Amino acid sequence: MSSAPEERVVTCPACGGDSVYAPRNRWRPFCSERCKQQDLGAWASGSYAVPEREGQSDPDFEKS
Repeated sequence: MSSAPEERVVTCPACGGDSVYAPRNRWRPFCSERCKQQDLGAWASGSYAVPEREGQSDPDFEKS
């Protein structure tokens, strides 16, 4: 016999509000479609880019 997955309430990474982390929340870990779209937009615009350190280079780029 299998039991239903336990539901947890987590913090929405976009707005900081409560979000149900369970299959019934189709936007998990976000609380809403709006928060999910805002996060996707931030990724697409490069807002989450990791800054390059001085002297650091991409070894794949140098191979060409």
